[in-house]
Amino acid sequence: MDMTKSIVFAATVLPLVCTPGPDLIYITAQALAGGRKAALRANTGVIIGYLTHAMLAALGVATLVAASPVLFETLRWCGVAYLAYLAFRMIRSAIGGARLSLDPSGPPASLMKGFMTSFFNPKGLLVYLAILPNFMNASEGIAQQAVLLSGIFISLCALIYGTLGIVVATIGRLDTVRASHQRVVEGVAGSLLAFAAVNMARG
Repeated sequence: MDMTKSIVFAATVLPLVCTPGPDLIYITAQALAGGRKAALRANTGVIIGYLTHAMLAALGVATLVAASPVLFETLRWCGVAYLAYLAFRMIRSAIGGARLSLDPSGPPASLMKGFMTSFFNPKGLLVYLAILPNFMNASEGIAQQAVLLSGIFISLCALIYGTLGIVVATIGRLDTVRASHQRVVEGVAGSLLAFAAVNMARG
């Protein structure tokens, strides 16, 4: 695959990566409530979810999901329910005044939350069906092209999400974290997650 096609592909998916969605909003919420480390762990989990999507697409599972409205809707509503659950916990904590521990089980739990947020977002799977094929040449190695294009997409996600997470975490930690401040942060983060859940529910 020539460099020009790779650049055009990157320019095509860049707006999709930058568009606020469940993954981006979840990382932002983690940055606000848990700081830089929580944001980076969430970002790592999200990227693992994208890598899983890439492997499923390579195995043909993505085609099956896209072709079955029932499977697609089931996956989508699992994502809606998960984001709504996280939003409910954070908003309840903000209203009640109790400090919410976003990662009660340590880093593995944070990674898993990020993974589930991206994995249950079916739009990630569709990227590999609707966009990647348009940049692949049947006369060249399909597997090599798929790996290269997936790598570009995932790298852009890791870079942009990671940068945003660090910036948001830095801004959010400029002030001394008091109990009242923490409640506001958790309320904002929970509202962001609720917004993402509603958007995903609307399809």
